[in-house]
Amino acid sequence: LFAVLVALYEEPEKPNSALDFLKHHLGASAPENPEIEALRLEVAEMKEKYDAVLEENKKLKTKVKVY
Repeated sequence: LFAVLVALYEEPEKPNSALDFLKHHLGASAPENPEIEALRLEVAEMKEKYDAVLEENKKLKTKVKVY
């Protein structure tokens, strides 16, 4: 652990996250699984669809109130 902290201190380009740096150098972080990335993309797409449906719902409710 001490050696990794020294490496972090001596790093010329400081990383954005010291915790990620430590995990990487201690071997705690596994490489990203392509399946996980695909699931993250799917979640992002579903959130966009959800937001679109909510917006459409608001518009339809407004139309119903007018009639």
